[in-house]
Amino acid sequence: MTWSWKYLPSEEYVIGGAPPAFVAEVEKKADELVRAAEVLYLDGASYRGENPKSKTADLPGGMFEYLTQVTYL
Repeated sequence: MTWSWKYLPSEEYVIGGAPPAFVAEVEKKADELVRAAEVLYLDGASYRGENPKSKTADLPGGMFEYLTQVTYL
């Protein structure tokens, strides 16, 4: 299982003219969240609980909302 993150529905839609410094902070935090999910859900394929609720991350210059989705394959 490989953990990753993506803009949803699209990078262009989500970024929407946000300052590049803020986008860099969001992407850095998203990378941290991926690493945390890798540790929390060591074997995501065997996870059978509910997906976590969406959360908010506060960063310098703004905030963003994210959702961890455990996908069963």
